[in-house]
Amino acid sequence: MTTSIPRAGAAGAGAKPFYSSFGFQVLAAMVIGLVLGWVARNMGPVAPGQPNWLTTTLATTGSIFVQLLQALVPPLIFTAIVASISNLRQLSNAAALVWQTLLWFAVTAFVAVLIGIALGLLIQPGINAGVAAASAKAPGTVGSWLDFLKGLVPANVFGLQATTRIDGGAATTRLGFNVLQLLVISIVVGVAALKVGERASTFLAFNESLLAIVRKILWWVIRLTPIGTIGLLGNAVAQYGWQTLEQLSWYAIAVYLGLAIVLLAVYPALLVLHGLSPARFFAGAWPAIQLAFVSRSSIGTLPVTEAVTEKSLGVPREYAAFAVPLGATTKMDGCAAIYPAISAIFVAQFYGVPLGIQEYVLIVFVSVIGSAATAGLTGATVMLTLTLSTLGLPLAGVGLLLAIDPILDMGRTAVNVAGQALVPTLVAKRQGILDQAQYDRAGDIEAIDATPRAA
Repeated sequence: MTTSIPRAGAAGAGAKPFYSSFGFQVLAAMVIGLVLGWVARNMGPVAPGQPNWLTTTLATTGSIFVQLLQALVPPLIFTAIVASISNLRQLSNAAALVWQTLLWFAVTAFVAVLIGIALGLLIQPGINAGVAAASAKAPGTVGSWLDFLKGLVPANVFGLQATTRIDGGAATTRLGFNVLQLLVISIVVGVAALKVGERASTFLAFNESLLAIVRKILWWVIRLTPIGTIGLLGNAVAQYGWQTLEQLSWYAIAVYLGLAIVLLAVYPALLVLHGLSPARFFAGAWPAIQLAFVSRSSIGTLPVTEAVTEKSLGVPREYAAFAVPLGATTKMDGCAAIYPAISAIFVAQFYGVPLGIQEYVLIVFVSVIGSAATAGLTGATVMLTLTLSTLGLPLAGVGLLLAIDPILDMGRTAVNVAGQALVPTLVAKRQGILDQAQYDRAGDIEAIDATPRAA
């Protein structure tokens, strides 16, 4: 049976001290991570290419935490989407939910890319850059419109894929999963189960039980977030520091200003227009947003994003289990809208390539539609190369920006995840299925625990 921590200001002997709250623990973990990262960076490496013990400890702690989250992604996506499709038939407006989700994905991406273009033209980061042209080099991974079609077709029933990396003459092969293919597999299985009818009832019951187990394990991992935050944020500071921002300071300012406008102005405006409190939204979505910032992984944050969207923001499970995984692969206002828009303008300005109305229209098109073409692939670099190749700009310009990419990626991922929680909330509100009372209570982290309450 789940118990809730009383909200701030609640009276009674059962009220817990402020330092026991999840939010305080995460904030404290961020401060500790920053301090330990600063200490580790000032300690310096033991030898060239060999980090000190504190940096290694922080990196290992953060890596283990992200691995725990990523391990839950495949079973969570499969069981949640199969259950979602089974339960969507109970909703009379299922078709409207699907097309409105896609519509609002596009609308918010359109606004974000316009902001990115405006900031790129106003700040002119490519003209004010102090980076040397010798830093330019072609990226190892390039986005392609064919990637979308290839990504839709599963290579196996588990959505597994192998990647081989050659380092110093030694080849290392790692197994991973393609989230887009896993999404397709889950949708196909869910639809097939509905078509089979009564004979699939046992399978669907088992799937519901497995989903409940996965959600319980997810809750245990979520409680480790403060520890993971210390490792992830500390390692980021230890590895990258802030010195690398100097040469590309105007570019970084443009990107983070664009992210801030979308996160703190556009999203709240949309919430207000739908009669929803922005403060409640950010209180409910905070665990996912802060984890996205420190982990730099929308996919790794997916279990938490889905949990807060359903349990804190009041979006029905039947809809959230479908919309959030879809958003995690195709809804990226940070990586697929603001970032490629400003970066493309930076590269054009740096190389002195003039851009006309046609090129800006192409930037908008790629940002709104192109994120699907890079779904299941790794990193915003793929999206950037897709934009540059579509515009005919030098791909070597990507090399100019890689030095500070990890620092930018923290903000990009936070905005991505915020948008992935925002759109299902808006659509649920528009369709009259949002649990308003639960939304207004947003902020209680214990609400994420999926354990059913006793009747």
